[in-house]
Amino acid sequence: MNTNINKLLDTMAQLRQPSGCPWDIKQTFDSLTTCTIEEAYEVVDAINRQDYQHLKEELGDLLFQVVFYAQIASEKGLFNFNDIVDGINEKLIDRHPHVFADQQNNLTEQQQSTLWEQNKLKQNQRNGSKSVLDNIPENLPELLKSVKLTKRAAVIGFDWPSIQPVFKKMDEEITELKQAMTTGLNHRIKDELGDVLFVCTNLARHLKIDPQLALRHANNKFEKRFRAIEKRAQNHQPNLNFYNLEMLEQFWIEVKKQE
Repeated sequence: MNTNINKLLDTMAQLRQPSGCPWDIKQTFDSLTTCTIEEAYEVVDAINRQDYQHLKEELGDLLFQVVFYAQIASEKGLFNFNDIVDGINEKLIDRHPHVFADQQNNLTEQQQSTLWEQNKLKQNQRNGSKSVLDNIPENLPELLKSVKLTKRAAVIGFDWPSIQPVFKKMDEEITELKQAMTTGLNHRIKDELGDVLFVCTNLARHLKIDPQLALRHANNKFEKRFRAIEKRAQNHQPNLNFYNLEMLEQFWIEVKKQE
């Protein structure tokens, strides 16, 4: 094994010894989960900012989380770091027969993605799964979860053959949302709004666009534009803290033209 990895594993083991760090010693699988999520978000943030020096540091922090879990598991006699590495190697080879097995490697990206999901399904069935929807983490962000649900359903053929029916379905769901709004019943409105959002994630999947990245881009764009019109409004009417909508919309148009 790489000596750098050995050194990291030894460092982690030392931190967990009785004479090690009190904070590291008291950590458990459960207590580390929040840290793991935070470190993953910091990796994404560094990528978004194209701060690649910082990205190297954040990837190290994320790797440390894996090593930490492996050390706790080893102490409990569950598995160790080598088992994690062996498992992912085996999984990658098993799920890429078009690369590692005697199959033609002329598949399209979509065919490769479908093959990946089919191989995952076969593995899950060997492990006792009854449905293609089994083993989707319950605590996934709902936007990600809806993409995974539709992607899994597509493995057994439950999917639109092209993108046009998705637009038709979206129009249908928006019409139903408008109808629900006329009732004034919150539970119906919430139900129909959820359907609209669900179809949006399906549309993103057919467009091969990560809806989270698309929404993050929209959020960043809105924030940049809003800060610009807010500054204009403050300069235009410094004694106010609430402004005329027509003026704000005009500022919005001007900011967009300058982009």
